[in-house]
Amino acid sequence: MAGVWVFKNNGVMQLVENPGSEYAEGKRGASKQKVLVHLPSGQVVSSYKSLDQILRNLGWERYYGGDPDLYQFHKHSSIDLISLPKDFNKFSSVYMYDIVVKNPNLFHVKDM
Repeated sequence: MAGVWVFKNNGVMQLVENPGSEYAEGKRGASKQKVLVHLPSGQVVSSYKSLDQILRNLGWERYYGGDPDLYQFHKHSSIDLISLPKDFNKFSSVYMYDIVVKNPNLFHVKDM
C-alpha cells in the first residue's frame, strides 16, 4: 500500500493513495507564494539581476563550470555552491532556503 499519510484538522491520520489528485489540488489553492527577502536592505528578491548584485556584495562569485541550465555561485572562503534554475519562474522556496542556510542572518523566506 503506497501513498502519503495526511493529518486532518481533527488530529486523525488518513492514507491518501494518490496525493497528486484531490488532496494536492485542494491544497494548491491554499498555499501561499514565498518570497526571498534580503534582511539588511528589506529588499524582496524579484529577479536574478537583483539577487546577483546582493550575492556579489556578500562575496559570492558566479560559477561557470557546471550545467548550462543552472545559475551558480560560489565563495572562495567556503565549499558552498548555490545552484539555481536558469528560469527565475522556477525559483521556488527550496532554492530560497538554500540561500538562507548559506547566508545566515542575511536572508529570510516569507509568505507573500
